Amino acid sequence: MTDSWHVLLPPAIDPAGPAAISDFAECTGMDEYESVDDAMADIDRYDAVIVRVAPIDADVLDRADRLKVIAKHGTGLDNVDIDAASDRDIVVCNTPGVNARSVAEHAIALLFGVQRNLHTADKHVRAGGWERNTYRGHELDGDTLGLMGFGSIARETARLAEGIGLDIITYDPHHDESIRDGVVRVTTLTELFERSDAVSLHVPLTDGTRNAVSTEQLDALGETGVVINTARGGVIDEDALVEALDRNAIGGAGLDTFQSEPPGADHPLCAHDSVLLTPHIGGVTVEALRRMSEGAAANVRTVYEGGIPESTVNREAIEGAIQ
Repeated sequence: MTDSWHVLLPPAIDPAGPAAISDFAECTGMDEYESVDDAMADIDRYDAVIVRVAPIDADVLDRADRLKVIAKHGTGLDNVDIDAASDRDIVVCNTPGVNARSVAEHAIALLFGVQRNLHTADKHVRAGGWERNTYRGHELDGDTLGLMGFGSIARETARLAEGIGLDIITYDPHHDESIRDGVVRVTTLTELFERSDAVSLHVPLTDGTRNAVSTEQLDALGETGVVINTARGGVIDEDALVEALDRNAIGGAGLDTFQSEPPGADHPLCAHDSVLLTPHIGGVTVEALRRMSEGAAANVRTVYEGGIPESTVNREAIEGAIQ
């Protein structure tokens, strides 16, 4: 291999990944453009793109004459038009599992935060208050945590949760082989909510999961139940969630993702003290960012060298075209 590649990077990326492909790749960050739209308008310059949240749709790909691989810096690919990429023989791959520990820790942190009123208690003390009885919380030991999905992040969440005394149940019709001893499997999503004290969401955003958590599930969770979302905002019907909070049908929520990001200060969820909000930072730790950077760069190298990364999600569509 002697030809160099031009690689487009996300606005912020741990330098370990770009350094690992510097022998063949000339890398340009999206932050070197005036905007992400400007970077996408220049996509025809690039052989590869490492992407986090920038939308790569059919219109972008129509201009991507040189593009050979879209390497996701993370797991979720709802911002990439996989079918359009497949039609153009572009490899689409991700880095599954590398941020599992980071997201799992954040899910548990959100659960602790909601159940112990940490966000409102912090604001109370900063304002000079000391009303201790107002901020009585709930212990987690002996509660049941329901996991929607049982992939790598959910399995790590289960491991952490068991360590603090939570019983684990799960609903996942797609991971039969990974449901291990000690984890009870339920047959419907509503049953998961009905049998849980808290439910944590760990599924990708697909046609089948969009708005899957709605009024029926939230009512089943009950007035003391908590829902945690570190997956994708669209998995929860936000209108139904706001309505459930308005009528005290659930106890609270810890949300790291939203249907539209950022949600904005005027979003109805911001008016509820029983909701703890964070800006999609579940996978944002020093350690996870380094692993994602290195993993995405390794995938770019694999395609550069003529291979197909193990994490390729459109393998069947493009395998015959990649030699």
